[in-house]
Amino acid sequence: MSFKSILQDMRGEFGSISRKGFDVRFGYGMRSRSHRVVQDSSLVVEALKQSCWANLPPELLRDMLMRIEGSESTWPPRKNVVACAGVCRSWREIMKEIVKTPEISAKLTFPISLKQPGPRGSLLQCYIKRNRGSQTYYLYLGLNQASNDDGKFLLAARKCRRPTCTDYTISLNGDDLSKGSSTYIGKLRSNFLGTKFTIYDGQSPNAGATRVTKCRSTRLVNIKQVSPRVPVGNYPVAHISYELNVLGSRGPRRMQCVMDAIPASSIEPGGVAPTQTEFVHSSLDTFPSIPFFRSKSTRTEIFQSPLSGQKDGMLGLRNKAPRWHEQLQCWCLNFNGRVTVASVKNFQLVASLENGGTGQENENVILQFGKVGKDVFTMDYQYPISAFQAFAICLSSFDTKIACE
Repeated sequence: MSFKSILQDMRGEFGSISRKGFDVRFGYGMRSRSHRVVQDSSLVVEALKQSCWANLPPELLRDMLMRIEGSESTWPPRKNVVACAGVCRSWREIMKEIVKTPEISAKLTFPISLKQPGPRGSLLQCYIKRNRGSQTYYLYLGLNQASNDDGKFLLAARKCRRPTCTDYTISLNGDDLSKGSSTYIGKLRSNFLGTKFTIYDGQSPNAGATRVTKCRSTRLVNIKQVSPRVPVGNYPVAHISYELNVLGSRGPRRMQCVMDAIPASSIEPGGVAPTQTEFVHSSLDTFPSIPFFRSKSTRTEIFQSPLSGQKDGMLGLRNKAPRWHEQLQCWCLNFNGRVTVASVKNFQLVASLENGGTGQENENVILQFGKVGKDVFTMDYQYPISAFQAFAICLSSFDTKIACE
């Protein structure tokens, strides 16, 4: 039996269970609509327990899932791996053990992969599409060399101008980019001039690295938390700075990044970068309540115990200096064919020399971003930064910087 037929069989089986539950609850079929019957959840649970697919022997199930994961190496066929993880809890737990992180497999499978460091030794190729009308940006995983078709959707961001800054909210859902959404994962915020940016993560990148407290102005609505999935705080994970260049005498833009959540030792052989394993949503037991109405005095204070005071040990990135081409009369960088249009936004980031190591090692490109069309840009990244962090850094390049060019 082919895997496609297995999925169709499972879809039909679980679909029939859900339809039965729906009919019983709302009184459809033989019952009158005026006599609504509450669904007995035990019936559905019992039906799921009786499913032949949920009760496969663990050895057989593991072998089957390993074959599926090994055969489906790229998107879109890799959606079968995600479909297997959504069958039931036992399938999901085994899939979480089989599927490796992007650092090892160089694959993006589950949403949490976007918060994990990229592959070692190779760039993961993505591209960004810009919608000028709605001020939104969409990140896709490149399925082929051509970027004129939509690949695998990864992240979305929306630009919001404020009197003193500019915010880019980043979400896993391209249709819901609000901060109150359960798919919100972080944001990028600039200063007034657009020369300094801070990347905020919706959850702490290091377990136990931060603790969240509420200030005295926090109030409750009816003594209940309004939405337990609202992000409880913004954790700064990186800072981006563009050097001032008012007269334009220093050439292209110069930028530096300090990755607060990544140690400088991560780029050394055997170095390790923090890796998130799952999304953690707020709850009444672990986080303070969030007020329904926010005021300027309502804030979430973040205390960074191990990160503060260790800025010198954090990973620093700088843009690779371009060279002047005499024949073309322009500044040039080698993007290996991934960038085709000249733009002030194009850049390549390498590890700063101050972090130690040999010059050759620090010349490895960790992130490169460049223009290939009117509103299409390539974004290639690798270890130790994640797709979320790389996307946020690239978003900072879209902001207009009159004082830097």
